[in-house]
Amino acid sequence: MNLALFDFDGTITNQDTYTKFLLYATPKHRVIAALILASPIIILHKLGLLKASRTRPALSRIVFWNRRAPEVLESAKEFAEHYLPSVTREEALAKIEWHKQRGDEIYVVSASLNSYLSIWCNAQGIKFICSELELKNNKLTGRYVSGDCSLGNKVKGIKRTLDLSAFETIFAYGDTEEDMPMLALADEKYFRWQRMSELAEPSDAL
Repeated sequence: MNLALFDFDGTITNQDTYTKFLLYATPKHRVIAALILASPIIILHKLGLLKASRTRPALSRIVFWNRRAPEVLESAKEFAEHYLPSVTREEALAKIEWHKQRGDEIYVVSASLNSYLSIWCNAQGIKFICSELELKNNKLTGRYVSGDCSLGNKVKGIKRTLDLSAFETIFAYGDTEEDMPMLALADEKYFRWQRMSELAEPSDAL
């Protein structure tokens, strides 16, 4: 059996869905309060002084702290059903279907949140490894269970879930530097939908 690993934002979709979901799932009054609290974090990120892998957990902590889980889940269902189809790449769906027809094991490995990514992946009949929001007493804490699922944490999540030695060929698809550790695991690597053996190695992908 072969294994196919897909990044989500920018690979399966044509844009960032994490930020869109924060705005989609958060009441306006809380968005305003969050923007005030998070403004130093956002500024540092925009200036290139704070990586996205550190920015996302900080924003999630502010936005989702003490939120009722059923309320966020309802927003996640609407987001997955009505918004995600509008930003999903047809070529990505075609490649996922190609792997399905071959009988390959398919995982989405993403820094996107489990709240909505789980719904999208379940609808596609594929598995996922992603950033997971911590839940206590039916409320979200805003913290991540196993950290932001990017860079080296993608590899940790994959190896925690799968025995890579069980697969004959590993395919991996990504679009930013955050995906490079995952791509390094693969026999067949695709960066922004081009095979990496046909590209100069991207050193400053953003």
